[in-house]
Amino acid sequence: MFDKVLIANRGEISLRIIRTCREMGIKTVAVYSTADKDSLHVRFADEAVCIGPPKSSDSYLSIPRIMAAVEITNADAIHPGYGFLAENADFAEVCAEYGIKFIGPTPEQIRKMGDKITAKDTLVKAGVPVIPGSDGLLRDGKQGRKLAKEIGSPVILKATAGGGGKGMRIVWEDKEFNRQWEMARKEAKAAFGNDGIYLEKFVEEPRHIEFQIAGDQKGKVVHLSERDCSIQRRHQKLVEECPSPFMTDELRKAMGEAAILAGEFIQYEGVGTVEFLVDKHRNFYFMEMNTRIQVEHPVTEEVIDHDLIKEQIKIAAGEVITGGNYFPSGHAMECRINAEDPFNNFRPSPGTIRSFHSSKGHGVRVDTHVYSGYSIPPYYDSMIAKLICRARTREECITKMERALDEFIIEGVKTTVPFHQRLMRDPEFRAGNYHTGFLNTFDLSEEPNHKK
Repeated sequence: MFDKVLIANRGEISLRIIRTCREMGIKTVAVYSTADKDSLHVRFADEAVCIGPPKSSDSYLSIPRIMAAVEITNADAIHPGYGFLAENADFAEVCAEYGIKFIGPTPEQIRKMGDKITAKDTLVKAGVPVIPGSDGLLRDGKQGRKLAKEIGSPVILKATAGGGGKGMRIVWEDKEFNRQWEMARKEAKAAFGNDGIYLEKFVEEPRHIEFQIAGDQKGKVVHLSERDCSIQRRHQKLVEECPSPFMTDELRKAMGEAAILAGEFIQYEGVGTVEFLVDKHRNFYFMEMNTRIQVEHPVTEEVIDHDLIKEQIKIAAGEVITGGNYFPSGHAMECRINAEDPFNNFRPSPGTIRSFHSSKGHGVRVDTHVYSGYSIPPYYDSMIAKLICRARTREECITKMERALDEFIIEGVKTTVPFHQRLMRDPEFRAGNYHTGFLNTFDLSEEPNHKK
């Protein structure tokens, strides 16, 4: 087992990793930018190293600065968390060259699954269902328009290096194609430095359902059930739950087998998620794979009673998976609490938190790195907390989440708490009748009255 782990990340995920490491008797090193000097992950790590100014490219994305922190602290492993360098094959390769264990998959596995075109081509060979579309990147708009006519509208253009909805455009009819093609390319180039675009059939009213998997260094892969992540805004997840209200035993068996097949085909090492789009007829198609821990991993932890960060670390240390597939017991749901104004187009709301009181009680969990007096920097993702509730049934879980949201007090900045309160009261959501476009018609015209 490792003696000291450096956490190449910030905020709540760094704090989450620190907690598991302490329980395992592993020392921790936090890295931080000058903007994060007062963050709790800096306070609770055994050691902390400042790696630069607020700009991510000069701190959390700077491989030389992170490796310098490894050298001066004698860490023997790096946990990348999620985001930043978590799916950077070059970073994983540098770690290997320095004899530092990267707690995650191998560089080769990241390269196979990190690029969406490569991932799709790989899993076609594995026999995993994929969405009809282009065979690799499109050469030009003319080829794309011709293929779109053959497949039939609507189609979606996607950046091969994409993420977070960047470089993604839906084409509803042929006459829109050229304009959407140029917009997708420009957006992809600006966001990722890569304007490679591919095309897929657009699945209408889809569910976004992902399967958590874990694979050890001996080739064993298991799944840890699903998460429904269909409540999204501009392809950014806001609520996740397990089990999916759309799931059947037959569908879970088929999707779980497909997820395992994907992991086995690339001999996946570590924890990760295989993400699918599921149409209203319960046909499912591979979408992408995330070769890292997910923001929403606590949902799975609550329904299978298993520490996924601990599993990551054990696999990286060479331990084998001894159990089989996991299936949910009870119901869990996560609401992402972002420093955003949901009644002003979710505009970011950085600033100083004057008052902070997190929810408590049986079956309620809050993962956060903020506190009263903490200043939210404007340089990074706006998520400041995750509220997770667990209960025996989905109905009980939603009722518990309503109560927990009413108790969640954050003053000084705008947050998405009022949005979640309204969502939990929505009859269609409560009935499980939603898909990835659900929020397109969701009413956020005025702030609801609720107890402070």
